[in-house]
Amino acid sequence: MQQPRDPHEIPPGCPAHGNVQMYGPSFGADPDGHYAQLRAYGPSAPVDIAPDVQVELVTSYDAALYVLQNPASFVRDSRRWNALNEGRVPADSPALPMMGYRPNALFSDGAAHARLRRAVTDSLATVNEHQLIRQTQQSANYLISQFSTDIRGHAELMAEYAQPLPLLVFSELFGCPPEIGDRVIAGISGIFEGTPGADEVLGGALTELIALKRRRPTDDLTTRLMEHSAGLTDEEVLHQLVTLLSGGTAPLTAAIGTSSALYLGDEWQLSLPVEDAVSQTLWNFAPISNYAAHYPTHDVEIGGRVIRANDPILVSFAAANTDPKLTEHREQLSAKAHLAFGAGPHACPAKDPAFMIAVTAVEALLNQLHDVELRVPFKALTWAPSPWSRSLVTLPIRFTPRAVAQGAGSSGSAGSSGAHTSHSSNADQAAQHQSAAPSPSGAGPSRPHAGAAPQPKGGLFSRFLAWTRGE
Repeated sequence: MQQPRDPHEIPPGCPAHGNVQMYGPSFGADPDGHYAQLRAYGPSAPVDIAPDVQVELVTSYDAALYVLQNPASFVRDSRRWNALNEGRVPADSPALPMMGYRPNALFSDGAAHARLRRAVTDSLATVNEHQLIRQTQQSANYLISQFSTDIRGHAELMAEYAQPLPLLVFSELFGCPPEIGDRVIAGISGIFEGTPGADEVLGGALTELIALKRRRPTDDLTTRLMEHSAGLTDEEVLHQLVTLLSGGTAPLTAAIGTSSALYLGDEWQLSLPVEDAVSQTLWNFAPISNYAAHYPTHDVEIGGRVIRANDPILVSFAAANTDPKLTEHREQLSAKAHLAFGAGPHACPAKDPAFMIAVTAVEALLNQLHDVELRVPFKALTWAPSPWSRSLVTLPIRFTPRAVAQGAGSSGSAGSSGAHTSHSSNADQAAQHQSAAPSPSGAGPSRPHAGAAPQPKGGLFSRFLAWTRGE
């Protein structure tokens, strides 16, 4: 049997002659290089996921499935975490918001998990597919109308499209009235940005939304969760809504941005339907890169390496999807065999709606801006230096500007764009660095656009709803 590796035996090329660091600019610039380095040590290896936070990272596809599909030996309740309970995790560690316990389906096991997950999956199952596509198209139409009249024909697609679009769709799915929707978006966006008090803003808005639905239930996801036979308390409903928001909007932003960039940059010389392009993105650029902390209920062995009970094991969905041992079998596998949405009892319950939203968003962009292309080569784009997600920082594009903004009734996103092809230019390579930093709040462009109508007061959701009413 292979003996457990001593971290001090890792070659001096690794940072500080210790564990591989899975964070910071070096990791963000070359995650695949880090995964290749880790594979040399077997299906898993100890890494630092944040300063002074060690976890076991699984990089093998087969080992990932073993962990994800074996809930008897690997549980999700992070209150078991040895280092946290022993005071060895810094109180301000960026790993805590990602790995710390919350009373939701994601961090629950056994009967508690089954109850919460059933409420979520049953509620999501009632979402009408055609209505979801229409909602996504309408959100896309609105956002495109806000930047498509820029006389320069320039936009920053992450901040102006990929980030706000999922927030608009989820606010509609939740049945938010305008003012509450504004605060929900501000709160979840602030959490992503690290804004002080953002948790309180989001919690207050969702608490008010739940109270409203108690008084006046409507046909929306919040009401369905509240009326489900599982009998969720208001606090439990709130935590499931937060999970849907945090686990749905940021990965969708990454998927929409990356799929659009690959399509517009013609990185793969794509002449295939958008559905296939999004699938390729999920395989090769998993939006959630390293996550899903599991805690062994007993000492376990992975590839000859023994992991102690209650020491965290994280799954690298990105590394598992690109496992070299999988390459020769990829063509035989289902297009949905990737692990971008996880696997096993904790697999993403919204994977089908998420896929539809991403495909519809990319199609809408290609159909409405027929000559859209990247302003910089794909390989010059910058990625966020986060171990948790694979997302572009900015995505500068250019297009022929519209003379007049399209109104709410436009159906410019209908139809298939599978035949769309474009070629990125080597010009404007400095454009990416000149773009303003993305604003996950999705508050829209910070500059006026020629031909754009005056913006009504209120936040993003209020402005969107006013636009749909033609105000």
